[in-house]
Amino acid sequence: MSSRASASASAGPDAGMAGASPSAAAPDGTEERILAAAERCLARLGLARLSLTDVAAQAGVSRGAVYLHFADRRALIDAVLTRAAGRFVARCAETVRRHRTLVDQVAEAAVFIREHQADQVLTLRLPADEESLFATLLTTRLERVVEEWVDFWLPYLAAAGERGELRDGVDHRRASEWIVRMMLSFAIMPAVSFDAERPAEVRAFVRSFIVDGLGPRPETNPATPK
Repeated sequence: MSSRASASASAGPDAGMAGASPSAAAPDGTEERILAAAERCLARLGLARLSLTDVAAQAGVSRGAVYLHFADRRALIDAVLTRAAGRFVARCAETVRRHRTLVDQVAEAAVFIREHQADQVLTLRLPADEESLFATLLTTRLERVVEEWVDFWLPYLAAAGERGELRDGVDHRRASEWIVRMMLSFAIMPAVSFDAERPAEVRAFVRSFIVDGLGPRPETNPATPK
């Protein structure tokens, strides 16, 4: 975790307090209830003011119960970020699976990111004076996010290769990382030559430039001697 991430996760009430090691989710759903409560507290208080006391009260459990599942405040925030990332990728996967070609799958993923990066249900928007949880996720857990999304695209690249959509010799893992980097750019970079708020223009941009480099190179015929 970066220094900024460490400061963000450690700042505020309960910082530095440690407890028991996190355990697997209990059969009664206590861990899930704590995570849901933590998300509600984050939406109301933000990262800097989040305390385990608030989370326990919101979840209707004791602070000791929170520590039973999460060793400290940082572990709880990390779990919330992981939960939000998983929710976002799962919903994105639903969109991607509806399309049959790699270029359409990548195009729809780009549209999904543009349309849902500030969605409160998927990414949990923090108070107005703070960034969205999605933006925080990209700041604090970017390496993990990239790793998970690279793995996500691998089967789609394998299927595209079987359909003849990739040129021979394409390294699937490197190509997957390249796609992920392009996808993340839609979340953090403004558009200059197209309107990123218009899905049709995002799709056209992706189809024109982003995936063409992975496709088979067109055969060129030597010039006929005059």
